[in-house]
This record gives sequence, structure tokens and C-alpha cells, in this order.
Amino acid sequence: MERKWAGRWINAGRTMGTPTADVVSAPYLRKTFVCERKPKKASIFLCGLGWHVLYVNGRKADDRVLAPAVTQFDKHVSFIEYDVTKLLKKGANAVVVLLGNGLYNCRVHMWSFDKAPWRDYPKLLCDVVADGKLLARSDTTWKVHDSPVTFNEMRNGQYYDARLEIPGFADPLFDDSAWNNASFCMPPGGRVIRETMPPCRVVKSYPALSSRFISCWETTYDFGTNLAGWCRIRVKGKAGARVQIFYSEKIDPISGGIDTREIGPYPDFGKFQMDEYFLKGDPEHEEYEPSFTYHGFRYAMVLILGEASLLDIRAQFVHTDFEEAGRFQTSDPMLTALQRNTLQSFRSNFIGIPTDCPHREKNGWTGDAALAAETGLWNYDMAESYAHFLQVVADTQRPNGQLPGIAPTGGWGFNWGGGPAWDTILFEYPWQTYLFCGRKDLIEQNYDRFLLYLEYCDSRAEDDLLNFGLGDWCHWDRAAITPVEVTSSGYYYQNVLRTAFFAGLLGRKKDETDLRKLAARIRKSFLRKFAHGDGSFADGSPTANAAALYFGFVEDRKRAKTVQVLANQIRKRGHKADFGILGAKYIPRVLAENGFAEDALRIITQKEFPGWGWQVEQGATTLWENWNGRESQNHIMFGDISAWMYQYLGGIRPLAETPGFRRFEIRPCFVTGIDHVKACHRSPFGLIRSEWKRTGGKIRFEFDVPEGSRADIVLPEDFVSCDITRNGKAAAGSTRSFGAGSCAIVLRLR
Repeated sequence: MERKWAGRWINAGRTMGTPTADVVSAPYLRKTFVCERKPKKASIFLCGLGWHVLYVNGRKADDRVLAPAVTQFDKHVSFIEYDVTKLLKKGANAVVVLLGNGLYNCRVHMWSFDKAPWRDYPKLLCDVVADGKLLARSDTTWKVHDSPVTFNEMRNGQYYDARLEIPGFADPLFDDSAWNNASFCMPPGGRVIRETMPPCRVVKSYPALSSRFISCWETTYDFGTNLAGWCRIRVKGKAGARVQIFYSEKIDPISGGIDTREIGPYPDFGKFQMDEYFLKGDPEHEEYEPSFTYHGFRYAMVLILGEASLLDIRAQFVHTDFEEAGRFQTSDPMLTALQRNTLQSFRSNFIGIPTDCPHREKNGWTGDAALAAETGLWNYDMAESYAHFLQVVADTQRPNGQLPGIAPTGGWGFNWGGGPAWDTILFEYPWQTYLFCGRKDLIEQNYDRFLLYLEYCDSRAEDDLLNFGLGDWCHWDRAAITPVEVTSSGYYYQNVLRTAFFAGLLGRKKDETDLRKLAARIRKSFLRKFAHGDGSFADGSPTANAAALYFGFVEDRKRAKTVQVLANQIRKRGHKADFGILGAKYIPRVLAENGFAEDALRIITQKEFPGWGWQVEQGATTLWENWNGRESQNHIMFGDISAWMYQYLGGIRPLAETPGFRRFEIRPCFVTGIDHVKACHRSPFGLIRSEWKRTGGKIRFEFDVPEGSRADIVLPEDFVSCDITRNGKAAAGSTRSFGAGSCAIVLRLR
């Protein structure tokens, strides 16, 4: 949504003609104005890039942080409407905006953001409106001054010198006559649209669980879990004393200091993940937390230089504050741990946009986002956040349809790092939000982009198959990675079929017909090239066999043979994770879908290397980038297991024919070894619950269907009989479709 602006883009008077390595202090931009009366409704419309903090009459406008969310700044930038009705008053008022660099002004050379076409010093656009009247706008009457934030970079950290604080800087009667005037500046290039997704906030605060004294100046603190955010400190000491905080996921077991060796290949980071605070010498105490950076960490090492003491330290968990939409509970402690770890990684890697890791890159890797799309929707209200990132992805698309592996991008990721398995995000978010939320808007808005991307794929296809891009990434044995042509062609086929479905939905009949013909050709070529007589595919790897099943290449009469081949492979390997991030999605799903849910469960929960359970046994509190955990220990790309729990153990399944859970299936897998499962999901119609408990030779299965929905219940065949209770009354034992209400079914197993 766009608006007509009265204000113009302004900044502190600096212009970046060419990329520079200089980092200057974060500026304050200040404006005073008069309200003739106490307003009934007042708003500040603000786009402050890269990140901003808004103060009104000496107070922060709200509790959001790292605002606005990252965009492809030369295509779109986000403005925020702040409700300041309670903050403005009759008479003199003051608005101050503190501007940080964020990704808008990134000097780190990795991934080419230092050369991004939008790059410039921070700037803002602002209108202040009360009761329909414009009270102030961004122009050269605003005043400018350096703030105590002397350095800020998204990946490296923030330095703050409390000796430079300006008491009363945001008060209406503060004398700013010595401040300079702001300057008009070039806009960032992107269209200014309203930010509709939930803001980032400090959602939880963790005290240190333990500390380790290294020297009289250094102490390492353990917060007990891996997270994204920063530390808040309370200190006391003399003016000029320094406190440096170094963040890390790992700790050196010998020295007790932090271990950042996995960052070694990235020398351009400089002083990576470090915050610094200079004391002003308050005789009581001083508190500090940064505004324009965030870190991925479990440990923080504090170095004190000068006469000062640390009174308290807490880890502040920061992420997009989306509402909870689901909960999964089970009697199995390993699944409980994996659900917890998955959600911790999902939240840690959603700070405005979905990212790969919160410490090293903070990049919007599209493959990671696509693989975790369903996990996000089962657990959280993700529709607006997904819509935001989809716009970022769409803004990166080249005129020939090509997409990069990261979004946003400063130009990196087109020549390496993407491909169909990553590019599928363009289709995945519209498809999944249609299934879960019933939303067609993302399909309508991006339909032409779907066609453009498929046109690009067609230009690179050989016999209707694709052989480019990344494949089954992060397999523990790099030599065993499934051929890229298998997985890339699979996503090509899936996205052609999805676009055909979208075409039918939008009444584009010719497109639908043409796309279904293309899909048939892709399937024919895939089977001709990769199918073997024994039921296996391509190189015979578990990922290749599962991909053929997952994407629907295998003919119905031959599915059982391929599924059995896959199950035998998995059993022969001791249910160990002999796959990378793509196989981690395909294999548990196709096994559970075809009667081998117990084998899928054993893969997910077994405790030997490689596997999810092994990571838990090593003390993991999040999901790792690699099975061995030697690199990042907070990635989400192995995180489809949470969605698997909802869909197969809980059995709740949306249907494309009746999206938004208007009509849906509940098809639970009553696997042995688990005594209790409870899956709840808040659909557009209300709360859906699927719960079962095992008692002796019986299973009591209960479910709730919200008003306006209908559930089709599909039960396993291995039971003798069942009793059905509907809203507390006995119901016909043959009933398999249920409207709104609660129901209980007692199954007697063979």
C-alpha cells in the first residue's frame, strides 16, 4: 500500500558517490513542531533506512527493534505507521529519529552488499499527521547531530560511547540551535510501501546460567541456548572504561574463551560479533543494549578495560514477533527436544526476513526458507511475513526470469548459489499460504513472475530436464550427493504443475493446458533417463529414490516397489541420515505417506551419527547447518521435521481443493513407541485439534473441528473395531466425515 508523501528524503548531509569503507557515527535527526490541541488520532509515517529508532517527546515510540524489515531497497522500501496519539501533547513537541546502517549501508565485502546499487548513508522520509492535519514533514528544517553510536554494522556489532550522550536530545524544549540542518538527498530508489508484517521485538530475556573466569579482565557467560539477538548489560565504573562483548555459538573447552574458528573463511568481517560500550561514569550504574546489530550466540565473553565492574548481563532473544498458530506435544522426549530446537532455529532465523544463520551470514537464502515454509505455517501466523519476503524475492528477479540464491541481493547469487531447489521459494510461499490460509493474492500478484521463471527454466532445459543449481546440500558425505539433475528437474516439474493449478484458479485455461502438457513431457523424460527396472532411480541414493516419489514421477502401479527399495535402504543404513537438506524433507515424508511411518520416525529420532537425534545427544539447542555441527549450529534448513510431526503424527492435512482448512483431512499415524500425541493448529476458521493416547491394546483418538470447517477422518486399516462419540453422544461407527464439534474414537488394534 502506497501513500502520498508531503515529506522529502533527508539525511545528515553525506552522500556516497562510490562505495566506501568508512563507518561514521549514527546520526540523530530532530524536528520540533506545535500541536494546537491534544490530538484524538496522531500518526508518524516513517521510512528510516537502514534501521531506525523513533523517539517522541523523550520516549521511544514503541518496543519494536531493527525496523523496518529488510527489503530489496532499490525496488521497494517499507514505511511504518506509528500510532503516537498518546505521545503527542498540546503545545511544543519533538520527534527524533536515530538512524543506523543495517543492510542498507553494508561495507562487508562478502556477497557484494558493499557494491549494492542502493548503498548510501542512512536517510529518512517522514510525515507527522494529527487529526488529518500535517504537523511536520521531513525537510531541511530538521536538525542533525552525531549520536553516541560511534560505529554500527549489522554483522560486526555496535560501539557506543556514553560520554557522548546528549541529555534531553528528544525533549521539546531542548536547545538544538547548535545542531546542523539536515540535507535533501537522493531517494533509495525503491517504491515506498507500508510494512504490514509483525515487527521485530525482544521477545525473551535469558539470564546467564553459568560463567567462567578467564582472567581478571575476561569472563565467559553461558546462556544455555543458542539464539539471535544481543546482550543487555548493567555496569558501574569510571568514565572512559570500556566493556567489550564478544559473541559465539561455541566455547573453547581449554581456554574457556569463545570459539569463532568456523568464521575463518570470512576475513572481510573484521571485528566480528563484537559490541563495545564506553562508560560515562554514572555513580549509580549504567545500562546498555545495542540498537543496530544482532548476533547469533549461546556464549558471550566480556572483556573489561579500565576501572569498571559488570553488575548484570542478560541475553536478549530478538526475532519477528509473529503470533503462535500451533502447538505439538508428544510423550516422546526426543521429538519434544527436536520440536523445541526447530522452533528455536526458526525464530532465530526470522528477523524481518528468513535467514540461513544469525551469526555468520544473516543472508536470505531462499532454499532454507522454502524447506522451512510449512514448519513456519504450522507453528506461527506467517502469512504477512511470508508475503513480505516473497516481495523481496520477486524484486530480485531478472528480466529473463532468473533468480539469485539469496534475497535481497547486492548482485551476488545469480552465478552460483541458487537453482530450482532454491528458486522454488517463488512458488512455495504462494502455494503454502493458499493451502493454509486460503489466500489467493500472492498467486494473483506473482502469476506473471511464475511464467517468466518457467520460461527461464525452459531456456536452460535439455530434453525438458534441468541440470543446474545446488542440490542435496550438506550431505555428510559430499561424494554421495544425489545428481543435481534429479532434484532440479523435480522442482521444475512441481512448479510447472503448481503454476498449472494457479492458472486454473485464475481462469487462465490455455496456460493451464500448455503447462500440463509441459509437465507430462518433463515426467516422461525423467522416467526415461532415471528409472531403473528394480524400482530405484538415478544413482540409487535414498534422496534420488525419495525424490521420484515425492514429486510424483513414479507411476501408481510402481510406487510400492520404489517405496520398498527406499525402506530397505534406510533399514540397511540403520536409519541414519544418509542425505542432505533436500532428502531430509523428501524421505521422512514419502515413507510416512506410503505406510512406513515407523521407519521415518526412527530416522528422525535415532541417536547415532548422522542424524537429528545425534545432535540432541551432543547438547544441541537448535538445528545445525551440517550433521557434524562443525560449522553453524543455528540453521533451519533441516527443519521440516516439525511440519512432519503435525502432518503425519498429528495427521492434520490441508487440501488444495478446499484451502484454508475449509475441508481438511485428519489421517494420524499411530506409530509404536509413542503413547501420546497432541497437535493443534489455528486455522482461519478456528482451532483444529488432533490428539491420541495409547492405552494397552486401544487408542483413544480425539479431534476438534472448528465452526465452518469439515474434517474427513482417515484411519489405519490395522484395527478390529471402533466406538465413536460425537459431542459426548454415541455416533455411527461408519462415520468418516465430521462437521464442527468435538469427537472421540476408540480403536481396538489387532
